[in-house]
Amino acid sequence: MNVRDSEAMAALLLRHGYAMADSEDEADVILLNTCSIRDLAEQKALGKMSALVTEKRSKPTLRLGFVGCLAQCRGAELLQRVPGVDLVVGTQRFHHLPEYLDRLFAGEGGIVDVAEEPGSESAVRDHLAEGAVTAFVSIMQGCDMRCSFCIVPQTRGAERSRSIGEIVEEVRELAEHGVREVTLLGQIVTSYGRGLIPKKNGRSPFVQLLEALHEVRGLERIRFTSPHPKGFGDDLVAAFRDLPKLCEHAHLPAQSGSDRILKAMRRGYDRAMFLRIVERLRAAQPKMVFSSDIIVGFPGETDEDFEQTVSLMREVPFEQAYIFKYSKRRNTPAAELPGQVPTATKEERNQRLLAILNEIATRKNRELIGQTVEILVEGRSPKNAARMFGRTRTNKGVVFEGDLRHKGALLPVRVQRATALTLYGILTDEKR
Repeated sequence: MNVRDSEAMAALLLRHGYAMADSEDEADVILLNTCSIRDLAEQKALGKMSALVTEKRSKPTLRLGFVGCLAQCRGAELLQRVPGVDLVVGTQRFHHLPEYLDRLFAGEGGIVDVAEEPGSESAVRDHLAEGAVTAFVSIMQGCDMRCSFCIVPQTRGAERSRSIGEIVEEVRELAEHGVREVTLLGQIVTSYGRGLIPKKNGRSPFVQLLEALHEVRGLERIRFTSPHPKGFGDDLVAAFRDLPKLCEHAHLPAQSGSDRILKAMRRGYDRAMFLRIVERLRAAQPKMVFSSDIIVGFPGETDEDFEQTVSLMREVPFEQAYIFKYSKRRNTPAAELPGQVPTATKEERNQRLLAILNEIATRKNRELIGQTVEILVEGRSPKNAARMFGRTRTNKGVVFEGDLRHKGALLPVRVQRATALTLYGILTDEKR
């Protein structure tokens, strides 16, 4: 989501006459779009800005700003925390950046704006790259969940959804410019339209949106992130069976495999319910691949609780996952819970889960050796410009020998080699 917001900010500034600098040294303005989901992200942003302020001493005309979640959380405090910062803009106000930059270059400084703004969810619609094959599309902002560990409701505000028509029009324009795959974004994307758009023929607003996007000509694939497990009702499960453009990859944030910890996290489901969702999705779409978010070291997590998470990873199994060490967030209930887990224990559990994930992903990817998979070619490989890169419908990265004429095409590739993160193959005429 931060990647999408950064792209929208850059596109907005380009539209207002700014140009992208080739390096920080050449820039007149440097904005850090920040995250607050973990303490490490905040510390990285503060450290980076402190270094930029040091560079500003030799270039007094440089303008520096914090944007995003850290800005929303800390506000004017950041001007005192990092003297030399000119601008602090929160999550609902970044579309005012051109106006604020004009004011900075007119001599004003110390601008802070972290106000809420009705309708700001519709401001994230500018896109950067011409010729892009894939695109992120923000369909809603904010979160009404109250997970005990999470600061997002404070940084992003209450749930606010865009209209189906507005989103369809954005995706139609993207498809007309060559985009073949979109990923729908929301803090809890499956809550889209809740309380705003009525159910229709038993279908939730989110499934109505998926069905509308499925009709967009030129669009080949639809993905979404990040959902809540409770959002996978019968209609969404059926959509994976009935909508061919909806990719057979489900990101299911489990957070823990322990019922006791899930209750303390206020997640609203238990292990058995989570596994029933997995079973229903797999019954509807047998080729389904699952990814997840997992937190280790939540307050009070015992060795037994952690082993429950280990067993859940293997039982699903998750082929991709974001694994985090629990991080205290200010003004969240979990920060005050007893039984805070020692750093060394969190690190050990984190490394163990990463090793298990690597083992599962390697095994599952190697099972594909000799098989033909369909990929959407996105462009050159990020690590080897002599090769091309694409993704399978199940979100696995594939590197193959090809050239730029293949960009944007759906092609069959026979897998020859596999690691935990990447498949390697050759183009083939075989049907998937």
